[in-house]
Amino acid sequence: MTSAPSSSSGLDALDVKSKRVLMRVDFNVPQDDSGAITDDTRIRAALPTIREVLGRGARCVVLMSHLGRPKGIDEKLRLNPVAKRLESLLGVKVKKLDDSTGAAVESAVNTAAAGSVLLLENVRFNAGEQKADPALSAAYARLGDVFVNDAFGTSHRAECSVSEVAKLLPSVAGRLLQAEIEAFGRVLKSPERPLVAILGGAKVSDKLLVIEHLLDTCDTLLVGGGMAYTFMHALGLPIGKSLVELERLEVVKSALAKAKAKKVELLLPVDHVVADRFAPDALSKTVDTIPDGWMALDIGPKTHKLFAGKIAAAKTLVWNGPMGVFEMPAFAKGTAAVGKAVAACPGYTVVGGGDSVAALEMLKLSSKVKHVSTGGGASLELLEGKALPGITALSLRK
Repeated sequence: MTSAPSSSSGLDALDVKSKRVLMRVDFNVPQDDSGAITDDTRIRAALPTIREVLGRGARCVVLMSHLGRPKGIDEKLRLNPVAKRLESLLGVKVKKLDDSTGAAVESAVNTAAAGSVLLLENVRFNAGEQKADPALSAAYARLGDVFVNDAFGTSHRAECSVSEVAKLLPSVAGRLLQAEIEAFGRVLKSPERPLVAILGGAKVSDKLLVIEHLLDTCDTLLVGGGMAYTFMHALGLPIGKSLVELERLEVVKSALAKAKAKKVELLLPVDHVVADRFAPDALSKTVDTIPDGWMALDIGPKTHKLFAGKIAAAKTLVWNGPMGVFEMPAFAKGTAAVGKAVAACPGYTVVGGGDSVAALEMLKLSSKVKHVSTGGGASLELLEGKALPGITALSLRK
């Protein structure tokens, strides 16, 4: 994993005075059917870096972002509502441009008044954006003197506005990206022990590389969610109709053997909330042993207590993935119990992954966690031990 920018490199060392600062942000925000933004967390997350760069005398800040997954130009995915919300939050006029490259865009940037903020149109309207097209990357680079990447959520992608333009200009991590790198560095490179990892979610296949990597570093691995039942099946334990990935059994057996060899404590649920079918109003009960014809949709109260005890003892902790089908109230107690235990943990706590973060938000406990990651896919790839293209491309880093 790339080391974090330090005070002797990165944004602190970047001279922005009188410079055009091209900045990649993640304004991929949810909207309702009318186009109104329903959650502006990602816009708020970019404010500190934008304000700092303006405060340090940048000539202008040119912001780039994607929104959604358009196939060409999509009127519903223009960034106009984002510009309005950003202007309101920032308290500074934001000039929204109708394109992201071309003569008109270059002219608008080059004639912008000192201290201006400009927002380019959705970069994914460009066919070459996700193909790392050199001509498009060069067109972006003409809009800035320096480049700041503050979009952790897209830093696992080798795209023009993320990694490729970074190779063409002096480039650094913004404050948000820097915080993400440092948080995962504390977990994966220099954890205070014991390091406890909690993994959940439906499928083992989604987390195989994470499990493999964490078994090299963690002291205790707590496994919940649907993925736990492939582990249980591999151990010959009854799982009824619970989710199982039979094609992953050998890999799971290998992970169990690795945990044993590495002396990593790997804990699975000891009781379960089971249902007769996958539905919010299903008949449910709590059992120690899953009966035939029933499926486990959450961890039970004995497991809440077991996991909470391990969480409380952690000096460093990382959580990715829910413990059950938490969207259904009847099967949300396990995820809530783990969320509360993580929030109460006195150690250094990092939570990543959309569902885990959503659960924390639902419980109103995000502020109790030391670091809540802004990128689901990117955080997962860091936990897999991968280098992220958007980080490795940065030129001013240790």
